[in-house]
Amino acid sequence: MSAKAGPPSTDATTALPDRFRRWFKKRGWRPRSHQLDLIAETKPGGSVLLIAPTGAGKTLAGFLPSLIDLADAPDAHGGVHTLYLSPLKALAVDIARNLEAPITEMELPIAVETRTGDTSQAKRQRQKLHPPQILMTTPEQLALLLASAEAEFLFGNLKRVIVDELHAIAPTKRGDLLALGIARLRRLSPALSIAGLSATVKNPDDLRRWLAPQRIGEELAAVITVPGGARPEIIVHETSEHLPWSGHAARHAIPAIYQAIKEHKLTLVFVNTRFIAEFLFQALWETNDDNLPIALHHGSLDVNQRRKVEAAMAAGRLRAVICTATLDLGIDWGDVDLVVHMGSPKGSSRLLQRIGRANHRMDEPSKAIIVPGNRFEVIECEATRSAAMAGQQDTEPLQAGALDVLAQHVLGMACAAPFEVADLHAEITGAAPYRHLGFEEFTDVVNFVATGGYALKSYDRFARIRQTKDGLWRIANPRAAQQYRMNVGTIVEADMLRVRLTRSRSRRSGLTGPVSRGGRVLGEIEDYFASTLRPGDTFAFGGEILRFETLAENEVLATRSHTQDAKVPSYAGGRMPLTTDVAATVRDMIANPARWTELPGQVREWLEIQRHRSVLPGHDELLVETFPRAGKHWMVCYPFEGRNAHQTLGMLLTRRMERAGLNPLGFVANDYALTIWCLGDIDARIGAGLFSLDELFDEDMLGDDLEEWLLESSLMKRMFRNCAIIAGLIEKRFPGQEKTGRQMTISSDLIYDVLRRHEPDHLLLRAARADAAKGLLDVSRVGSMLARVKGRIVHQPLDRISPLAVPVILEIGREPVHGQARNALLEEASSALVEEAMGSADV
Repeated sequence: MSAKAGPPSTDATTALPDRFRRWFKKRGWRPRSHQLDLIAETKPGGSVLLIAPTGAGKTLAGFLPSLIDLADAPDAHGGVHTLYLSPLKALAVDIARNLEAPITEMELPIAVETRTGDTSQAKRQRQKLHPPQILMTTPEQLALLLASAEAEFLFGNLKRVIVDELHAIAPTKRGDLLALGIARLRRLSPALSIAGLSATVKNPDDLRRWLAPQRIGEELAAVITVPGGARPEIIVHETSEHLPWSGHAARHAIPAIYQAIKEHKLTLVFVNTRFIAEFLFQALWETNDDNLPIALHHGSLDVNQRRKVEAAMAAGRLRAVICTATLDLGIDWGDVDLVVHMGSPKGSSRLLQRIGRANHRMDEPSKAIIVPGNRFEVIECEATRSAAMAGQQDTEPLQAGALDVLAQHVLGMACAAPFEVADLHAEITGAAPYRHLGFEEFTDVVNFVATGGYALKSYDRFARIRQTKDGLWRIANPRAAQQYRMNVGTIVEADMLRVRLTRSRSRRSGLTGPVSRGGRVLGEIEDYFASTLRPGDTFAFGGEILRFETLAENEVLATRSHTQDAKVPSYAGGRMPLTTDVAATVRDMIANPARWTELPGQVREWLEIQRHRSVLPGHDELLVETFPRAGKHWMVCYPFEGRNAHQTLGMLLTRRMERAGLNPLGFVANDYALTIWCLGDIDARIGAGLFSLDELFDEDMLGDDLEEWLLESSLMKRMFRNCAIIAGLIEKRFPGQEKTGRQMTISSDLIYDVLRRHEPDHLLLRAARADAAKGLLDVSRVGSMLARVKGRIVHQPLDRISPLAVPVILEIGREPVHGQARNALLEEASSALVEEAMGSADV
């Protein structure tokens, strides 16, 4: 909450009360102009967005109007005066601690308290009866408070709402839940003013619209923009060691990272996945001859352990922390003077957000090192660095509000008090994500909450609200209200599924039957990966090639396969796609040799040999290489649209190639490329005019092909399960009846099958399809790519693998092999492929 850096403000400081001017002067600070502007913009019923770089004092700016208002009349309002909302519990606690300093030093009679999932039940009950003037909380806790009978007492005189890190929450389902909560707050307190705080914005109007009530037309909040502070110092790590062709661990850079830690006071080392966090922590400890205090922080760790790490950071007792997104946001954890990012940040906004943790002062440059894990990632990291240095943002645009979140909110509002449909619809359409929600669609949501939908209405347990003779909807029974309170929120933890090796099913002609449930458990794979499989797919796991038979409750049932190749390899790690802006820059850097001077020698040489042996794709072209290898025929294409989009593309292309008689055996994808291997000779079919790449990559694949694949895969069941939990159709928690992941899967699968047969347009099926299209399938990215390359497909037949194809082919079968054996196998495979592609194993 620092305000000390920067030029002095103008005479506008006279707008501050005397005690505030004295406090700033005693601190040796001068209030910044944007802090004073925010005071001026705080009007009853108004809304304002403050966009300011890290260290600009935007959090203090957000609270100054409240502190001034409460300074002389702290008890004049009753209930909560100011509500602060954060996407992280830890951030709410940290801001509350920082806010105590001005309150104590100015002797302001103001009570500040937090309310999070960690707050005791006794304190929560006391807060309902005797609320503090300033309450710091999260979207889920706000939803709970609004669903209580005390909501009007708590928020009837609410004056201000502050939403911190707005850019991080607005595009998510938690943002939808919060927008609906704010719409209810506006109804309880019509003079409410709202301030949104953000440091990372590409489309300010999206956030301005989100903050403003959408009454007539589309209204926008006022905006205060603070020019960027000191230009960050960002370098992409270069190595004299051999730069890997694939993988993300950056093992070659461990000594350099350790040296950087030794040379700085406190280093945050960001990684994209918990797996890499654990690996890197162990690797650094093995290198830690100086016994430096190095800690680990990620979401799977016990909350008490995370709090100990945070306290040690704030106290200056640590030299480095290996962390995931848990430390992304604006917490000032101490004297951080370096940020290291392992692997690509996947976007400039995320990079700027993370490097903002260094220095946390506006006019001093943040210092960061990006460490690529492989050769393609060098190009991606350089593209991201260039965008960040230029201050470019690449956050995604906001989407329409989710229907499962809306269903949860409707149930919550019924818990608070009976409602009339038209009134609640008018309130909800005041929230930007739902501003286009039609009355008929809203009625469908209410009927779903009331009955579960047409196909489920005969089951009493799905009846959660009922309509009385006066036309109002009220909660059906106390159990429904308790169910809501126990399950509120939009975060559904990813589940792991056991892989069970079953006895082989007889496949002789005419003999079919259920797969045996017997057999030993081989381990666990992520639910998301299992949901992409269809019966007959083969995948590598535990050093074996397995054939996927079916998904039964919380188990993947598989049999041994005699094939040598896994059709769909499993992936460890994150599925965070590179942004469209970074993808475009990567394509431009590869297509434009004049930009290769920005790249290290090993990468330049790689691209030069690719240009000599094959071709390089133009900026808006799709390069498709074909070549024979190991008795099979290979096709490699380079869309540069991210792993999720490429996984979907691979599923759809293999279906088309099957129909064309090419007998595809499998595919594998990374963020940059996709390869499919077949028994059929692709080049011969193209040469004979029997196969067309233009037709293969036609946009119509997103029609029937996509729909048929979705019906065959388990992905829709998994997406449906998440939506059903959020919408309250399936409760995860209930006193004495807590459900395991297996039990919830059984319930959701049964309901899914019933709705598929009897109500295919059910609200939750629509919500699941929308989630699949935006998430794991990334359909919009696939569609945009297909449109971009139409008429621009460059086919390059080759007699062997190209240098550019080596990284994606190295992905095949790499995940199940662990430890040193895995490293040796990867190095052996890499050397053989490199020698084949480059003509020398020494490159």
